[in-house]
Amino acid sequence: MNAIPAPDGHPYTHERGARGTQAPLGSGAESVPRQKTGSQESERLRGATTDLLEHPDPHTAAQAATIENLLRCWVREHDLAAPDDGTLRIPLPASGTALVVPVHYWSPTGWHRLGPPYLSDAPDQAPPTDAVTLAALLGRETPTTGAPTQPTALTAPDAPIASTAPDAPAEPIASDALDAAEPHASGAPDAPAEPRASATTDAPDTSDTPAHSHSHSHASADGGDLVGRVADSVRRTVVFITDRRENPADGPDLFLSAEQALLLGHPLHPTPKSREGLSGAETRLYSPELRGSFPLHWMAVAPSALATDSAWTERGRLVPAEQLTPRLAGAGLRLPDGYAALPMHPWQVREIRHRPDTAKLLDAGLLLDLGPHGSPWYPTSSVRTLYRSDAPAMLKLSLGLRITNSRRENLRKELHRGVEVHRLLRVGLAEQWQAAHPGFDIVRDPAWLAVNDPDGNPVPGLDVMIRHNPFTPTDDVSCVAGLVSPRPQAQPTGQQHSEQSRTTTRARLTEIVTRLAGRTGRPRGAVAAEWFLRYLEQVVRPVLWLDSEAGIALEAHQQNTLLLLDQEGWPAGGRYRDNQGYYFRESRRAELNERLPGIGENSDTFVSDEVTDERFAYYLGINNVLGLIGAFGSQRLADERLLLAAFRRFLTDVASGPARLRTSLPPQLLDSPVLRCKANLLTRLHGLDELVGPVDTQSVYVTIANPLHS
Repeated sequence: MNAIPAPDGHPYTHERGARGTQAPLGSGAESVPRQKTGSQESERLRGATTDLLEHPDPHTAAQAATIENLLRCWVREHDLAAPDDGTLRIPLPASGTALVVPVHYWSPTGWHRLGPPYLSDAPDQAPPTDAVTLAALLGRETPTTGAPTQPTALTAPDAPIASTAPDAPAEPIASDALDAAEPHASGAPDAPAEPRASATTDAPDTSDTPAHSHSHSHASADGGDLVGRVADSVRRTVVFITDRRENPADGPDLFLSAEQALLLGHPLHPTPKSREGLSGAETRLYSPELRGSFPLHWMAVAPSALATDSAWTERGRLVPAEQLTPRLAGAGLRLPDGYAALPMHPWQVREIRHRPDTAKLLDAGLLLDLGPHGSPWYPTSSVRTLYRSDAPAMLKLSLGLRITNSRRENLRKELHRGVEVHRLLRVGLAEQWQAAHPGFDIVRDPAWLAVNDPDGNPVPGLDVMIRHNPFTPTDDVSCVAGLVSPRPQAQPTGQQHSEQSRTTTRARLTEIVTRLAGRTGRPRGAVAAEWFLRYLEQVVRPVLWLDSEAGIALEAHQQNTLLLLDQEGWPAGGRYRDNQGYYFRESRRAELNERLPGIGENSDTFVSDEVTDERFAYYLGINNVLGLIGAFGSQRLADERLLLAAFRRFLTDVASGPARLRTSLPPQLLDSPVLRCKANLLTRLHGLDELVGPVDTQSVYVTIANPLHS
């Protein structure tokens, strides 16, 4: 294990058995229990430095991944500072205790590597806290009404520290903690017993609480929902890790393999793999992590119930959406004359069949069930968008599962938005953009089908977006999230994996940088820095150009951003994919309307500049670029401080260099001491769905320190 970078950039010094003085965690002895002595705590944390993601037991690895996510969310959303001694302490006043967490690596951008947490007042031989218990404890610290408060990181300067001895054995998570992640007969785990807060516990100080914005300030925090979804996410992660360790090799289709690589999910989401409602058999079929595939289920829609639009062209001729779908179905689909073929996800068919609006259409013969048909399709990283290498289109289907923060059913305005953006690009904007940045484009969403009731109202759950498929199986293109996600590696030839042996868990980014360093004879840090600079030019600058020249900000988070790699593995271009994530600046409405008259009337895409600035800074600045810097750092490929300096120089050039752009993002990232950041844990606790309601109130945002601000 490498030395842990301290806040000043120097490595932490860890000594076995270092003895500290007894000190309370809070400002007063009544707020939380007194801390254990240094020898007791360091002894307990001594074995916590081995990377548990590589533990031979998949349950332990899945628990470790989920625990790190929960802790990273808490640290970010409460803007906790780096501890001085390598041990993070999180007070839990609502439960009358505190968490003690060994820090393996502290990331300036938030991708910390953290060991298993312990309760500060637990017996010396107690196991670490498991993911479900941790979720329950953190949920109790969120106020039931109003904005969440911000506890302060408490680190005593002479407190004991964890050992970083490389030969220290990993301390496995107790079996009863693993059992807590398994579903009970009711389908949800029993919530762990909540310790009673001390009668003398003071209320947390909220005087320094940052501003939080969310749509339901009166909504109660739902810790029970979080606990259930954490348990579900852990259980599925166990299955994904087990399967990938047994079958680590990628398939021949490079794009599909990259879509199947996001094994652990968003590193700053509390429940990245929760998919409540999927049975075990369905999980096998419908999960990209398990390389699932399945035939589509088809419905026939009567002309009077069909809603559709298309800007799809072939050799200059417009192709209606209802002519595209029979071709995607293949030969043999028994489609009644005049009816349109509507592809559906098999799980969604089961879900919507009993909804009153859909049942009426089926009873009236306006919607006919044709059953499963055709060749298998493969789920991509979003689960609901499906791909087939020989098909000219991908299909973004409605899927009512709760995945991360939303039920993934298409909205009619999003269908309009996808076609509208395609038309906007075709009236000259794409030509301008390509002249400046020929390596970047948007994966187009030029057609859709949906269903209306007899009164002309949209019937939810039946909407389908038809997305152009621009890739061949040999194109080396990857969503950035999959590129940086750790995953088990294939064993070298001649080595057999055993249940007792540790697996190697690495991201493809690590493989690429390591291979380039070996080929060029340069240090990995130097290669990583050059790779990052090329990424900024090939991906980030084109996205900033679109905001500057057209007033369109993209929701370019890592899963929406596709990176094209050349034969050696260097960034060579990029694509943006999404029919939801567009922000048309209100200040540029007249200009955009000149390009495409009537723009925004049906798509509801114009957003105030203030909200656009906040979301653009989060999605492109924090999630995408700072997240990439965090991946380089947490995977020991580069010094994050050097990459942050490189990003500052890049932003300065964009703002004031010879080819400067008139986008507000560079000065915002450079000059503001704080940034607004989406809080996935708080969004989950407050039960918000990011596809419901106005764009400015769909999720919780918090204020965090800006790592770029000098």
